[in-house]
Amino acid sequence: MIVMGFALLLVAWRLTRRTGGWPARTLMAGALLLALGYSVVLPLYQVKVLVPLNLIMFYPNADPAAALGWHLVRMLSMNGGWLLFGLGLLLHARIFETRRDTSPQPATLPSLP
Repeated sequence: MIVMGFALLLVAWRLTRRTGGWPARTLMAGALLLALGYSVVLPLYQVKVLVPLNLIMFYPNADPAAALGWHLVRMLSMNGGWLLFGLGLLLHARIFETRRDTSPQPATLPSLP
């Protein structure tokens, strides 16, 4: 999982290093959130440093507020990361742009009063 987080960050950096504007910012923000989720938060859940919210009743010394806080961090980093990463890819590929009419327009003369 750690390698996946860094790989997503590397791919996003390679895509956006020569571009600018909102597509690059959105793509990098999503990649950073995903790198945080995959490289930090999910491995901490796997080694049981962070208590999953559905198993809080089996850990008597666990703090429910901390478990809920880390659950929200995980949800925000993963879901928000994929949302921003996908939106950044769509903006980078110019999916949402409208086509401009490039056909020649007939010249109109102004009317005199």
